[in-house]
Amino acid sequence: MTGITVVAGRGIPLAGDNIDTDRIIPARHLKEITFENMGRYFFQDERFGPQGQKSHVLNDARFSGGSILIVNKNFGCGSSREHAAHAVKKFGINAIIGESFSPIFEGNCLSLGIPVVCVSEGDAKSLMAGVGDAPEKEIEIHLDEKNIRFGGRAINFMMPEQNRKALANGSWNSTEVLMANAGLVKEVAGRLPYLRNFEDSL
Repeated sequence: MTGITVVAGRGIPLAGDNIDTDRIIPARHLKEITFENMGRYFFQDERFGPQGQKSHVLNDARFSGGSILIVNKNFGCGSSREHAAHAVKKFGINAIIGESFSPIFEGNCLSLGIPVVCVSEGDAKSLMAGVGDAPEKEIEIHLDEKNIRFGGRAINFMMPEQNRKALANGSWNSTEVLMANAGLVKEVAGRLPYLRNFEDSL
């Protein structure tokens, strides 16, 4: 199973508290039967309007190709739609740094291998300002050392230990866990009477 211990990339400073999942991906796009197009709809209503492209940090050429999102308080609140996490992933975001997150959104990100880490209000503002001044500089998130490195600084972060361990050892990927234990799954299935037409009870 593939573990994640370091995530590196350029940052995108997305300021604002209480950004909910309806802003991350509008509800009208939830009717699609796959998640493949979710990246196209990432903050769609805030980025585009009847007249075309709006002024938004995600449309700013300075942050084009950025893969680490920096946010403020209670990011991902609102509905529990997993489409929001898929929109994050399909847009190309590999990690999120913020002051706090909705627990359900955080869990949905974990299931896709997206580290979600918490920093203080001051550190979030400092990172946003630093990325704004030097968008070409990379951010490094070291899950094993629980710190973020940017501009010669090391900033400590917090995240649930079970999440950090799941990312590090690859158990965040339930499909890989299932495949790695295929033999055990077959063994258990062979003992279940309802998978053998209840032969032992006849």
